[in-house]
Amino acid sequence: MLGYDVIGDVHGCGETLETLLRHLGYREHLGAWRHAGRQAIFVGDLIDRGGRQVETVRLVRRMLDAGTAQVVMGNHEFNAISFFTPDPRRPGEFLRSHNHDHRHQHREFLEQIEEHSPLHRELVEWFRTLPLWLDLGGLRVVHACWHAPSFETLIGAGPVMSDEFLVAANTRGTAEHEAVEVVLKGPEVPVPTAYLDKEGKQRHRARIRWWDHDARTWRAIAEIPPNSVTANGDPYPQLSDEPSTVAEEYRYHEATPVLFGHYWWRKEDAEEINTMATCVDYSVAKNGVLRAYRWDGEEQLDETKFVDC
Repeated sequence: MLGYDVIGDVHGCGETLETLLRHLGYREHLGAWRHAGRQAIFVGDLIDRGGRQVETVRLVRRMLDAGTAQVVMGNHEFNAISFFTPDPRRPGEFLRSHNHDHRHQHREFLEQIEEHSPLHRELVEWFRTLPLWLDLGGLRVVHACWHAPSFETLIGAGPVMSDEFLVAANTRGTAEHEAVEVVLKGPEVPVPTAYLDKEGKQRHRARIRWWDHDARTWRAIAEIPPNSVTANGDPYPQLSDEPSTVAEEYRYHEATPVLFGHYWWRKEDAEEINTMATCVDYSVAKNGVLRAYRWDGEEQLDETKFVDC
């Protein structure tokens, strides 16, 4: 093994994924994409949005089975599991409600796998087997936030997520729910003014920039997407420059680099790389790019090691 290629959120963009793998030197052989001396690591969110949902999951699954890839769970896989799983406390309901917003977010996947089909069940059962984080020795990978206290709560979640765990993880106020929210969606703080997210949904909380050691004020800590607007359509007002310690519990101070996805940067909004914790999600399903980081054992992340397609 010469190194790892950590690939950002694919979101059903299977054709772009194949192009990226080919560019990275992988070739399809014996039913799976392979590299002579490297392994692909996927940061989760394989599904939703793109036009090749089934093909994307099958490609990654075949690589995993062949030993040429590893995968961590993303919040979209967790949501898919919860959307499919009946709620034992409420007959006829599911752990993730089938309301308009949830169904709209999940629409492409549901249409392409045919909702309630045997394939739907098969893929959800596979999602249940995905780990929530990977510690590869000199490199760590997680979907949204590396947070050791949350991992302690989640140790019992695998190797296959049980119905009992899923009920707890979908129940507000439980330790399991809080831990899943942090690891798969990122820690959040309330903001004084609501904003509209990329789906047009009104948000009253913002993600914390846990990876940014220089973020010491409310404006720097709260991750408000670029060009956000208020519920009235006005440009989002700048947050306060008052100092805050709200992010301290989640800051990453360890000596092993960590790569994550979830935060859907765009190339024009790219920030300077954090050499110990940086994002590889560059909005491939929103007219962005699919990004990989080629890790070769370095102790600090290097901005020259990114590859985009």
